Amino acid sequence: METVKVLMRYFSYLFHGLLALVLIAIAGMALATDPGGLQLGMLPWQGSTLAYVVLFGAIFGLISVLLAIRHTWRFLLVLWSAAVSILLIKGYIFSHYRFNPGEPSRAFGLTVASLIALAGAWFQFRQFLKPAKR
Repeated sequence: METVKVLMRYFSYLFHGLLALVLIAIAGMALATDPGGLQLGMLPWQGSTLAYVVLFGAIFGLISVLLAIRHTWRFLLVLWSAAVSILLIKGYIFSHYRFNPGEPSRAFGLTVASLIALAGAWFQFRQFLKPAKR
């Protein structure tokens, strides 16, 4: 069981690190060209506000991953992971978002991966809370 927890912890680092880098790139390109042109229908923001929220959120996510890897401020990764999972579930399932053909399977995969990464982030946080063995 401990091996599964370690694998999930590393998956969480990898998933959220890559997600943050991709979101930084998307928001950066949108801000460099047309901030109002970025459209992510599953998120509650629009226009240039969306670009800034994605950019600063992704920077927070990347910092939280790096701090968790360094074994400091591990709770930030749990907060980032929970925010990502909540936004995906709310945006894809509990909103009026309309899927394009072939998109539901990608949305489902992304949501499941975010939930697995959330569990991994929780395990890395719980590892920190355990008392050291003597």
